Amino acid sequence: MNNTRKMITTAFFIALGLILPMITGHVPAIGKMLLPMHIPVLLCGMIVGWQYGLAAGVITPLLRSFLFGMPPLMPVAAGMAFELAAYGAVAGLIYSRVRKNTAGTYLALIIAMLLGRVVWGLVSIVLYGIQGNAFSMQMFLAGAFLNAVPGIVIQLLLIPALMAALRHAKVPAAVQEA
Repeated sequence: MNNTRKMITTAFFIALGLILPMITGHVPAIGKMLLPMHIPVLLCGMIVGWQYGLAAGVITPLLRSFLFGMPPLMPVAAGMAFELAAYGAVAGLIYSRVRKNTAGTYLALIIAMLLGRVVWGLVSIVLYGIQGNAFSMQMFLAGAFLNAVPGIVIQLLLIPALMAALRHAKVPAAVQEA
């Protein structure tokens, strides 16, 4: 996959990350639970490579905040930029080093999801602190895990299925070339 194709594919995943929240955005509580921006970023990292996944992760929530006002820039979109950057980078990095099968996909996905949530929690402590607010362990657990269970389940079902379909269709992943 050449650089132009990687950039176009990354732009597609960014666009998907801008559009998917509109499907669930009419009911904000549901949209937050389904984590619609996470899926394209995780896929981007695995398909195009960690550098592109990182870029898509940074760009998607910030661009969505600037274009549509949602999520609010501070502290939500700013925190998500770090979280999603970690998702895209870690998913791509791990996926490039594992066997290209369902187990490898799950390994990359789960590690990325856990590390991304840790990054989000650490960045949130700083961002909330800058605003003079506290970010508690309860806020972390609720935001990273409890309220996110539907989105986590969707990611664990959808992403490995999509990656398996791409492998079955023999669509080359850029990370396999590295």
